[in-house]
Amino acid sequence: MKTLQELTRPNIWSLAPYSSARNEYSGHAAHVFLDANENPYNAPYNRYPDPLQEEVKEKLSHIKGVPAECIFLGNGSDEAIDLVYRCFCEPGKDNVVAICPTYGMYQVCADINNVEYRNVMLDDDYQVSADRLLAACDANTKAIWICSPNNPTGNNINRDEIIKVLEQFDGLVIIDEAYIDFSREQTISRLLSKYPNMIVLQTLSKAWGSAAIRLGMAFASKDIIAIYNKVKYPYNVNLLTQQQALNRLNNTYDVEQWVRMLLQERGRLMTAFAELKICEKVYPTDANFFLAKVTDAQGIYDYLVEKGIIVRNRTRVQLCHDCLRITIGTREENNELLGALRSI
Repeated sequence: MKTLQELTRPNIWSLAPYSSARNEYSGHAAHVFLDANENPYNAPYNRYPDPLQEEVKEKLSHIKGVPAECIFLGNGSDEAIDLVYRCFCEPGKDNVVAICPTYGMYQVCADINNVEYRNVMLDDDYQVSADRLLAACDANTKAIWICSPNNPTGNNINRDEIIKVLEQFDGLVIIDEAYIDFSREQTISRLLSKYPNMIVLQTLSKAWGSAAIRLGMAFASKDIIAIYNKVKYPYNVNLLTQQQALNRLNNTYDVEQWVRMLLQERGRLMTAFAELKICEKVYPTDANFFLAKVTDAQGIYDYLVEKGIIVRNRTRVQLCHDCLRITIGTREENNELLGALRSI
């Protein structure tokens, strides 16, 4: 692996980060705050939030088994994705490699940051070999993106191939585990200490039922997290989000119940969907959604919209022609979808 200094953009490595008022007295008890030009009224919303979200990270550390200093919290996972480019990729020079199809924000952030984005197509089983990913790299490749379970395909990427990439690539490997709570595989974050070039992304948006609060997580070495913290905006996670995250993290039993119910519904819905006249194939999944090839994705999508039922039409995505992506809803919502499709 290249050193972290070699991977980091030179201007970022030498960057003197903004020092917020809340950072400067860290470690000392205080009760009179006259440092940040805040309004003294309307507590607690008058005060800037903890810029490093230490209480939330401590709670997450116990739940996820990752040291607090190895956790970054952002405004959704999209902030952690964008920071890969802002911290490590020189615009107009460096490139990244990613599986295809996959989550679209990897390429959107690359385009915004003027970083070349190289696709490596999945095979017919929606898998990819490490050799093909590595063959797409050159001396200016800073990162490889692997979403597992993948979106929109739903399947886990072969873990042995991921490990091979981690061991043979000298840059950063980002494993996006947004859907890991629905998967039969364990999180790869337990291998953080073994692979210092790995960044693992997770979120509270899916299994934790908290998409509205916009809280994403990145797990990595404390040195990578320190680079992230240099570049992020000082108060990137607001107080309301931190409070709601703590509420959610203190109720893990709810999440376990939700996941159990969704997995049961996933099996039932996929079986019923496969029997529909409009269905040609249902692909295996380890997420809270599944991909299905249908007779006419656009026509069926339009029909469902008229019924007030929204699914995701992925027919324009490579390798997903005439495919719909179906999120697992409540039993009642799933029954309404099946009823509408049986009427075609």
